[in-house]
Amino acid sequence: MIKSITGCLLLVITAFPARGIWPELPPVAPGLVKAGLVEEKAPPAETSAEDPCANVALTQGLKYGESDQNLLDVATSLDKGSTPRPVLLFVAGSSFADERTQADWTMRQRAACLAARSGMVGVTMAYRRAPDHPWPAGAQDVAAATSWIHQNIDLFGGDRRAIVAVGFEAGAFHLASFLAHREFQAADSDLAGAVLVSGIYRSDTEAGDGERSYLGADASQYDERSAFPGILRVEEPIVLAWSAVDPPRLVAQAESLKQRMCEAGHCPRTALLTSRDSPSSVFGLDGAGDSLAERLRQLLDQIEMRGLP
Repeated sequence: MIKSITGCLLLVITAFPARGIWPELPPVAPGLVKAGLVEEKAPPAETSAEDPCANVALTQGLKYGESDQNLLDVATSLDKGSTPRPVLLFVAGSSFADERTQADWTMRQRAACLAARSGMVGVTMAYRRAPDHPWPAGAQDVAAATSWIHQNIDLFGGDRRAIVAVGFEAGAFHLASFLAHREFQAADSDLAGAVLVSGIYRSDTEAGDGERSYLGADASQYDERSAFPGILRVEEPIVLAWSAVDPPRLVAQAESLKQRMCEAGHCPRTALLTSRDSPSSVFGLDGAGDSLAERLRQLLDQIEMRGLP
């Protein structure tokens, strides 16, 4: 089954550059309705054929933690099947600080719906942000969200053994921190694989205001609060991606992470994207530059060889 979802992941990651506003669909997950966790509502009268959420059941605002910001959206195809489906957890964020931008919201919605339309269960998470919730709130929220998936995703037809998390920008830092700091993980929060895109993995004196509000003003603590050295011991397969048009600091961060992981004997698969602002560039559909397509196929093959469905 893992091989059959390669194209699903490729389609979903094109959600990164999403712009615009997508309509909010009602929660319609039968398992949660039956369990009394959510209330089922009637679907909207009309849905645009160009809407990525068309023919998708989108259950919104599911709490996975104590904070009002600990919310999940889960998207599934209306075409229910009997075989458990792989799960995509999308961890996005353009800032460490408490900036709930329209772009972040749109990206999460589009990712979940595209995952569902591609035969997966799409899960997107909102998480606590600085300054009210400094380090390690982000990593702890990734752990809590993943634990929730393990405990509840069967109600949506998802397979808890095939969870792939994608971290983007600030979300890549939180996902990497979750992987690197085992003290923040729960017994039921393991992943089958991870994709890190254009993230910061060790802050330094160049940290911006948002980073400092999350990691603290004392730069001497940044090493302890970085993804190193824990991420060098991560056994789950990792795809590391960045863009040729990323700021030099992000490029240096990715190259440093790659070098140190290779030196530790855990070389990640990498992709230097021509651009992460264009779906065609992300997946090489324009014939120029590298893309995530081949790296994701290799990741899924590796997950399958580890004995997953």
